[in-house]
Amino acid sequence: MTTPLPSRSLQRLRDLTPARVGLGRAGASLPTRALLEFTLAHARARDAVHGAFEGPALISGLEGLGLEALAVSSCARERTDYLRRPDLGRKLDQASRQLLASRNAGPCRLAIVVGDGLSPAAVNAHAVALVRNLMPRLAGERIEIGHAVVASGARVALGDQIGAMLGARMVVVLIGERPGLSAPDSLGAYLTFAPRPGITDAERNCVSNIHGAGLGYDEAAFRIAWLVREGLARGVTGVALKDESGGPIPQRIATD
Repeated sequence: MTTPLPSRSLQRLRDLTPARVGLGRAGASLPTRALLEFTLAHARARDAVHGAFEGPALISGLEGLGLEALAVSSCARERTDYLRRPDLGRKLDQASRQLLASRNAGPCRLAIVVGDGLSPAAVNAHAVALVRNLMPRLAGERIEIGHAVVASGARVALGDQIGAMLGARMVVVLIGERPGLSAPDSLGAYLTFAPRPGITDAERNCVSNIHGAGLGYDEAAFRIAWLVREGLARGVTGVALKDESGGPIPQRIATD
């Protein structure tokens, strides 16, 4: 025995959201179609977690935007270590610490860290395009990206150590978010003023859900640039800095 077709109001709700609502049932279980769609979405989410991180391609893409990008790694050598030991993804390995220390880089206002996180697929797909949209908005505020780093085995807090070693007043970490059943390739941007190891998530701002069916690159870039500008001006991020950008998004500044 199967349930009847969803009502018109329920069908409208389904048209507005990718959430699984009004799936119906077949006896005591889901209809075959709904079950197969769920199984496929779950497989895509798992694949996103375990997908390959295209570090060299990301470095090439950032360099194509005029940024010199460095490749670093966390202490999580294997993906299984990364998933089982989140603490390892928050610390640079020795070779990466030596690399950053050898740069003898002067202080900068802003550093960008691109990390694989829980969805390398999201970073591979969206990180370079987001930076491409972000750079002209930052330039409009006279803010330059002083350093760019591509980090494998990265958790959000890895950006704190990287930012501190590079002398950045603020770090923006672009990282793959935990895959969901409707969005396996969602990118998040985490902003931290005065990054240093040991600070808490209460001192960060986050712009999340950046992907094809979520927040678009231009809107995400607008909100990130606003938070960067205000964070640097006020000397804070996190709970002390609310996103008050509001209103319509200004047209993107031409880059050519």
